Amino acid sequence: MPAPTVAPGTRCAIAAMAPGTNIGAATPVQLGGIPLLPADQKEQKQQGKNGEPADTETRKIVNDAVAYIRSLAALNGRNADWAAEAVRSAASLPASEALTLHVIDMIADDNADLLRKIDGRTVTVAGKPQRLETAGLKLVTVPPGWHTDLLRLVTDPNVAFLLMLIGVYGLILEFFNPGSVLPGLVGAISLLVALYALAFVPINYAGAALVLLGVALMVAEAHIGAFGALGVGGIAAFVIGALLMFPSRAPGFALSGAVVAGAAIGSAVLLLFVLTVLLRSRKRPVVTGAAALLGAEGETVAWQDGEGRVRVHGEIWRARSKGALEVGSRVKVVSRDGLVLGVEAIRPG
Repeated sequence: MPAPTVAPGTRCAIAAMAPGTNIGAATPVQLGGIPLLPADQKEQKQQGKNGEPADTETRKIVNDAVAYIRSLAALNGRNADWAAEAVRSAASLPASEALTLHVIDMIADDNADLLRKIDGRTVTVAGKPQRLETAGLKLVTVPPGWHTDLLRLVTDPNVAFLLMLIGVYGLILEFFNPGSVLPGLVGAISLLVALYALAFVPINYAGAALVLLGVALMVAEAHIGAFGALGVGGIAAFVIGALLMFPSRAPGFALSGAVVAGAAIGSAVLLLFVLTVLLRSRKRPVVTGAAALLGAEGETVAWQDGEGRVRVHGEIWRARSKGALEVGSRVKVVSRDGLVLGVEAIRPG
């Protein structure tokens, strides 16, 4: 959405600039999103008569900003006409011209010089005149609080991206291993913090969808086993999505190439690890189901005329045998027909 921009100094009782600086260019700008038209076509469409924006939405945004900045400039007795021009035409002035046109009150070399120059001035604060006594004041730097530092940390695109991955992988691990608790807890917290952070930064939702698709394909590869096709496609979608997720045209919001590479390599290593474990598990003997009973040993519970009952793996089964068996003798399962086991006696030695 458009960011309302106000020319520096219009809100303050004292507006000062340092030598070599400039002021202005307060036109509302677009943060995030993709322009609907190329730059030249967009400019032609938005310019109407007298340089006014042609479309209603843009006119509303600009006119609202103009009215706001004019009221602030008039409140402090500064040049309201030039303030409006700074919004409409993105006009900008160097410090010397800004002082001449009464856009600012003074030019100061540094903070100490500013305190000396404003000493004794009378300004209006909350509708009441106040006399400033700033001579000899000491400047105190107040560092930001922990909540500000935390917000700055989590809204870093690299941190938000990694938190999103931790959240997705944590929830996936919890879904495939119900009851493990820790992965799901860490994943849910990380994902919620990532969503909170992503609300403050411009992102490309197509890129985010590609990242999630890439993760889903890699997980599918681990469970389906498509001979690497899904895995390779997942890694490709993951990398492309990560590069598109944070638009490079937004200064300060670009994703680090090292983070993208590290996350892609980490995901690929995790995929290979899961595939390796899966292949090893397929080579192990079956320990559950019907096949697990074959070769299992048990004990005769009751027997008469070639049939009886045996205890195998703590369960009582009906059983048949070609040879005679005695109660309490050890037997081995050699076949299964429904709920009836074929057994034979285990000879000592």
